[in-house]
Amino acid sequence: MTKVRMAQALSIARVEMRRAFFSKRGVWVYLLALLPFVIFFGHGLEIKLREKRWAQSGLTASQVLDSFNTGDRLEDVFKRAPNPVAEHSWTDRNSDDEDRSGDDRKSRKTVSKAMRLMTYFDGQRSVDLTFADGVLEQKHFRTSKSLEEDRKIFAGIFQYFYLRLAIFFGCLGIFMNLFRGEMLDKTLHFWFLTPVKREVLLAGKYMAGIVAATVIFGGGALLGYAAMLWPHSGAEAQTFLQSGGWSHAFWYVSAAVLGCLGYGSVFLAAGLLLRNPIIPAAVILLLESINAFMPAVLQKLSVLYYLQSLCPEAAPLDESSPILRLLLSPAAPASKSLAIFGLLIVTGLVLWAACSAVKRIEINYGTE
Repeated sequence: MTKVRMAQALSIARVEMRRAFFSKRGVWVYLLALLPFVIFFGHGLEIKLREKRWAQSGLTASQVLDSFNTGDRLEDVFKRAPNPVAEHSWTDRNSDDEDRSGDDRKSRKTVSKAMRLMTYFDGQRSVDLTFADGVLEQKHFRTSKSLEEDRKIFAGIFQYFYLRLAIFFGCLGIFMNLFRGEMLDKTLHFWFLTPVKREVLLAGKYMAGIVAATVIFGGGALLGYAAMLWPHSGAEAQTFLQSGGWSHAFWYVSAAVLGCLGYGSVFLAAGLLLRNPIIPAAVILLLESINAFMPAVLQKLSVLYYLQSLCPEAAPLDESSPILRLLLSPAAPASKSLAIFGLLIVTGLVLWAACSAVKRIEINYGTE
């Protein structure tokens, strides 16, 4: 592309940028992109408010929490730890059947227990103590917040929701409107009357869509990652970032950006080639959704396969079900360099097909 055509494409991109960012049809795109941030921000806010409320009720030393043992009496526990952050009492009524000698009938005897649950907090951990008739029956520790657990949850949300649904439907909304939306609005002929080649027009529109999609979804991934780290202590978050956390953030954002490149080119071409691109979009979504159940060779033909290969952590998967273990056959992830190269090749081929289509397109609003 010569300098003149590049300048023309950039001018078209600047004009289309407003449409790509602020289209009334695309408000829901922002909601999809920001949903992980909202989830983790709400989770972090709930943790911080709960810890603040518990700290005001009084902290208990960790050594005291560790000293509790089943069989301890309620009054002894109160002497060592007089400040539970929460407590709850109830009566547990169980029915026991007893055989009456010389009779086939059974008498039902009701056994009642005075139950009490008390929760203590040391600033990092909480412990639930369950008492029955004043005797400690069960002791259960819970970590107030776990960065390791939050990282796994983020990996699952990113791969199962962000890549499969949010970016997929977001690119559908952004890139489908670049040509198909103008056909519906009966404004595409104005662009075709301008003295620029159609492939330059396509390049300008695609650049505008890419800028909008990468800012929205790359920024959404970064905001969600920051919200995931927010409730944890500064020292813990800093240690994680220095030991690989920055690399994780980079690859999550890279996967989001490359997903926009790949899916964006597909939906841009679909808007040019097909009068009703919703049907092929549904077919693509179905194929991407069942990707993990397909043979390894077919999995490697999917955009999702290469995007997941870029993710720094594998998404958690419950394989306890024997049916899942039988059906799932995940292919070995591709190297990051191969994943990037493969996605760029697919994007280039789809854009080449789109360029061929835009040269042949004829405006006839009456058939739309």
